[in-house]
Amino acid sequence: MDKRYPIGNFDYEKDHDLNDTEMYINEIKELPSKVRALVSELSEEQLNTPYRENGWTPVQVIHHLGDSHLNSLCRFKLAMTEENPTIRPYNEAAWAVLGDYELMSVEEGLNFLEAVHLKWVAIFKTIKKDDWKRTFQHPESGINYKLINALAMYAWHGNHHLAHIELVRN
Repeated sequence: MDKRYPIGNFDYEKDHDLNDTEMYINEIKELPSKVRALVSELSEEQLNTPYRENGWTPVQVIHHLGDSHLNSLCRFKLAMTEENPTIRPYNEAAWAVLGDYELMSVEEGLNFLEAVHLKWVAIFKTIKKDDWKRTFQHPESGINYKLINALAMYAWHGNHHLAHIELVRN
């Protein structure tokens, strides 16, 4: 198993089915509680152990999920209010070393993740069927994301990092 991608890679070429929207939303909705339950099983040492060499610790993963999904919330809102906006990418590795990950507790990171997901899921519930085809442009990858495909990707992203935390537990 490739520890970088313990659940496999996301297929960016696949056009995801609108019939799977609720499944993806539920995966995103349930992620914070799954992360909370999993990290409650970890010791302080495990919380600060990378899941692989040069990988992140569970503490860093928790804070990264909050940052990443906050950015995604903004991307969804931009796509819902503008025509194919070009989103602002960010350097996730640089964000991870700014210091907030070390200064904030695991509990604070989990609370932030929960708050972002509550807002994010509320936005999902406002999206009408045809609006899942709305798009945003990622300037670095060149991918023009349909919201349904972005939804699928972020559901994968949460499960991908949940599997990283499971690697530390196991």
